[in-house]
This record gives sequence, structure tokens and C-alpha cells, in this order.
Amino acid sequence: MSDPATPQSHEAPDSTATAEKPPLLEVEDLVMHFAATNAVGSSKGVVHAVDGVTFSVHEEETLAIVGESGCGKTTLGRCLVRLYDPSSGTIRFRGNDVTHVSERAFRPLRSEIQMVFQDPYSSLNPRKRVGAIIGDVLRAHDACDRGDVAAEVEKLLARVGLRPEHASRRPRSFSGGQRQRIGIARALALRPRLVIADEPVSALDVSIQAQIVNLLDDLHEEYGLTLVLIAHDLGLVRHIADRVAVMYLGKLVEVGTTDALNERPIHPYTEALLSAIPIPDPVASAKRKRIVLEGDLPSPLDPPAGCRFHTRCRYATDVCRTVEPPLVDHGGRLAACHHPLNVDPPSKEATET
Repeated sequence: MSDPATPQSHEAPDSTATAEKPPLLEVEDLVMHFAATNAVGSSKGVVHAVDGVTFSVHEEETLAIVGESGCGKTTLGRCLVRLYDPSSGTIRFRGNDVTHVSERAFRPLRSEIQMVFQDPYSSLNPRKRVGAIIGDVLRAHDACDRGDVAAEVEKLLARVGLRPEHASRRPRSFSGGQRQRIGIARALALRPRLVIADEPVSALDVSIQAQIVNLLDDLHEEYGLTLVLIAHDLGLVRHIADRVAVMYLGKLVEVGTTDALNERPIHPYTEALLSAIPIPDPVASAKRKRIVLEGDLPSPLDPPAGCRFHTRCRYATDVCRTVEPPLVDHGGRLAACHHPLNVDPPSKEATET
């Protein structure tokens, strides 16, 4: 296992080999709207939580979905595991459309698609002991012989850094980091192919966040997992993700490899997120200009017209306020911006053509 003190660098898989494989997960124009009501039950409109999101994830790839609180990334994750029934769009797993299949039809896929939740305490039944929490998953899916459940639970606990005697304790006996390890062990119990990790370290102390990130990275390599990591910290995901999708107010605004996105952001929102990452070198930190976004995230009840980021963007012009920019391919990088950064201007020959 990696050194628990520091997140390890993560090398992306060969892009050519990845491109030859069909995606494990495909999401096309996914929409999730909620009806909003006030205290007396009257309608207040529609919450545009996820509004036309398209991306794919290949086998054994780690994709990070990043954005500030309220951007819709958690709702997106819950749609992927069918905790929410999407309003429209398509979700394909292993090439099969699973967007609106019944729970009975989706049940066999539960063993292949698992989720690690943000709050490691509320996601665990406080009345049950850890052995039962993990063991019930194995029994419900007949993952092993009934007589082998206890031994399998001990193996899973050991793999996430816990001891066999922890199986007899209840969740309240553990720290936040230990509870998250229990949640990870439960997610791994059925040997899934795809794991959705929703802000797995945001509720934990900074001192143990790197341990959980390293654990996920180790398990990703050991089990050949495909991982969708939902987070708000670009500095954290750069150590584990192969690609990053930046989300703002229900839409993807930039998608690219982790290294390229960190070195040359195209969307102004990505640039602002990167400027907020702390630098351990005080001299370099003092020289860097921090980009402070003015104003609050607009309400998803009434998203702005045109580019949704224009109300906080320092590069915004009239076209940004009226025309919604599509996701455009900039040499393997996707970005939705009328004024993209760090993009070479078209050549004279291309312009004449």
C-alpha cells in the first residue's frame, strides 16, 4: 500500500489502448430536474440540477467530476447508480441502456455498480454492527456461501486497513476515516466493475484525506476498478484521476486529461478553481495571483441565459449573456466557452479554407 501520508502521482493509461476499448459507462444528454415547492406545498418552479450532461468512462479509468457545492455533481452521481430516475437522457452500462429500467431489471447490475457516499456516518446503519452491514450485502446477492460470510467480511476489513475485531462494533465506535473505510469495504464486497465515490474525503480531517485517496488508488489498481470520483478539490483529484470533467450549475464546462487541464485550463471557471489550490512553497504562493470569483453561484431554479458562468466571469461579453456555448473539441480537450483560454488561434490556411 502507498505511503498514507502523501497522495501518490497517478499516471494515465495509454490513450490509444483506452480509445480502442468501448466505454464501460456512457452518459448522453442527461437531465435531472426536481419540482420545487414552498412550505405550504405550492410550486416554486423547477430545479435544474443536471442539464444536458454527456461523457463516457472507459474500463479501469478514473474520471473526476469537479465543481463547487450546488453544481449538481452529487445528483449526477446518484443518477448513475439509479438512486434518482433521470428526467431525460441516456445512461448506458456495458452498452446496455439502463436509464429507465425497473429496479427488478437493474438489480443484477447492483453487484457491478456501487457507490461510496459522502457522509460516512449517515450511510451506515447505526443499529447494526459492521459485520452485519457488510455481510448483508454478501447474503443479499449470494456472493459467497453463508458459512463463509464472516471470513469474507474479515478479509474486506483487512484490505481497507481495519482489524477483524472491528466487525463486532457499531459505526458510532469509529472515527470518520474508519467509517469511510467501512463504506469502501461494503462497496467492494461484490467486486464491482464501477464505483461512484461521492466526495469520499470532504467530511474527513485533512490529516487523513490523503490516506483515503491513496486507498482508493491502490484498490483501483488491485481490483481493476473503473472509478468516477466526485470532488470539489482539483488539487486532490490530480493525484488519482486520469481525466477531469469540470461542472458548473448543472453543465460540464471542460473535460480533459488531468495533466493538460492543470497545465493549460481552457475555461475561465477551471482557471479560477486551479488558482485556489494551495501551494506549499510560500514564495511561489506569494507570486501567484489568486482569481476570486465575484458573487454567488446562481440559483438552479433560475439559471442565467447564455453561458451560465457569465455572471461571475471576468472575460464575459455580450455574446456570453445571450448565446449558450457548446462543448467544443480543442485538440482532444472539450470546453464550453466563447472566449477559450490557452488555445492556439486558427492558422491562416484554416481561416482561408
